[in-house]
Amino acid sequence: MRRRLLLGLSVTTALLAATSLRALAQGTPQVQGTLRVAIGTTLNQLDPSKTTIGDEYIYVHLVFNGLSRIDPDMTVKPDLAESWKASDDLKTWTFKLREGVKFHHGRPLNSEDVVATVRRILDPATGSRARSNLTMIESVEATGPLEVTMKLNLPYAGFADIFADRQLRIVPKDKIDALSTHPIGTGPFMFKSWSPGDRLELVKNPDYFEKGLPKLDGVTLRVIPEAAARIAALESGAIDILWNLPYESVDKFKNSATIRIDSVPTPTWDGVILNNERPPFNDPRVRRALALTIDKEALVELALFGQGAPTFSPLPPSHPYFNTSLKFNPPDITQARKLMAEAGYPNGFDVPIQVPQEREQRVRLGVAVRDMARAAGIRINVERVPFASYTANVAGKAQMYVDGYFARPTVDTALYPFYHSTGSWNRQLWRYNEPRVDRILDEARRTNDDEARKKLFWEFQAVVEETVPGIIAYSMAHVNGVSRKVEGFKSTPMLWLELKNVTLKP
Repeated sequence: MRRRLLLGLSVTTALLAATSLRALAQGTPQVQGTLRVAIGTTLNQLDPSKTTIGDEYIYVHLVFNGLSRIDPDMTVKPDLAESWKASDDLKTWTFKLREGVKFHHGRPLNSEDVVATVRRILDPATGSRARSNLTMIESVEATGPLEVTMKLNLPYAGFADIFADRQLRIVPKDKIDALSTHPIGTGPFMFKSWSPGDRLELVKNPDYFEKGLPKLDGVTLRVIPEAAARIAALESGAIDILWNLPYESVDKFKNSATIRIDSVPTPTWDGVILNNERPPFNDPRVRRALALTIDKEALVELALFGQGAPTFSPLPPSHPYFNTSLKFNPPDITQARKLMAEAGYPNGFDVPIQVPQEREQRVRLGVAVRDMARAAGIRINVERVPFASYTANVAGKAQMYVDGYFARPTVDTALYPFYHSTGSWNRQLWRYNEPRVDRILDEARRTNDDEARKKLFWEFQAVVEETVPGIIAYSMAHVNGVSRKVEGFKSTPMLWLELKNVTLKP
């Protein structure tokens, strides 16, 4: 079954880079065949159902499997489920599991593990962001040792595709309590150790169900917060892959004899998050005024160095549902000032914008928006905040901040959690409540006709552009810096790392 889907250093910086390199050199000796990957942020969560950031998703993809999987070409295929079928009304789905799959602690996978995983995600007490993707499930039952049946409260043609997403990975029912400290999955690599702020070590799963894979002995994820230090580590050979190479460094490696650039377009996006429940952005006229000051095509150049494309929502311009009737108009400062006056701000206002200090492209985005908005009297003060404190202190609380989110496996999962009034990510972001959007997203879930869905999503984009819950600036490319010793690696639109077929040259 295949479905195509959404897709010069300062002295201080140099010292930080040198310090990080010394730490790498003093670390655990590398085993031959162990791939070393640099990431920028420490993992806050090892429980796959509770992960929220890209650095965590890399780990999840290496250690766990879903019922379905997303291949690098953005098609969905069977994974732990070897097949599935739906009733004629698309409300009853039956999944047949693979035989011979073992968890890392040696026990075979069975249908009760799937039932326990799904029920746990559906339990509000778990606190999984993936819960809103499964709210259509009325019941989940083991209807055989390797068969699971789920009944839905609405017809949903893309239901099996959801189980390829990051948090929806199957876990062993007898080891759920240990997921945050010693996670066990069925994936190609097994958890070995975790030193917060330093490294996560994984080793080869000798019983992986895809015979002959993985080819590596292990994977080490190194946490190196300073971008310059990550780049220096790549150049020195202390790491093999730099995940999410900063866009400003792409040209540096174009003619390198030891490093290659691997890039792919994605539906991943950055945006300016506006709290729709807090003044001044509780007034849609103010949000619209801010949007009228923004030149999105310029933002692509300023923030991404051209490595992306402007968009209106998480649907990128390459998507078949992208609303081509909408245009990226130049800023209209006169109309922006008019709306500001109507909203009671004839002299403008002052507002802080939080940006994650370790995410330089998002810092650049925040600075560019500040400079563009000034012409309409919106005086923005840019405040750099450690990314690690975003969830606790910024997300869902600040008036205005910059954040970004990764590609989702389906249109529904890219939009419903973020824009529906009940959506889990919506409550963490803009707290947007628009009845027209709720109606569109609910109807799209029940619609199996592609043309009808396209019409609904065109309408969705028009309403979002009109009401401006926030500003989706662009969709971006995913760029990795890769040592030429690494063979068989290709970047993916989902931004996780496909390492099963990767090998290392001596």
